[in-house]
Amino acid sequence: MPNEDLKDAIKAMMVEKLMLKIPKEEIGDDTPLFGPEGLGLDSIDALELVVSLEKQFGVTIPSSDIAKSALVNVNSVHDYVVANRK
Repeated sequence: MPNEDLKDAIKAMMVEKLMLKIPKEEIGDDTPLFGPEGLGLDSIDALELVVSLEKQFGVTIPSSDIAKSALVNVNSVHDYVVANRK
């Protein structure tokens, strides 16, 4: 799957699974997922995101330390999926 298609699929999954109030087209690749200057996700959203990544893309995030680096923005999620897909 080409990079942009995968990023688009990640954004679409986030909008659907996390019930975001913005369309996927408005999520920037570098927009922080957590915090007030980004999408404002919380720990419950993080858990849902981890489960959704496992179901949809077949990647597991085994620890909170890995989650902290993998779930920074769409680019980091994309890179993690590409590197860890089975």
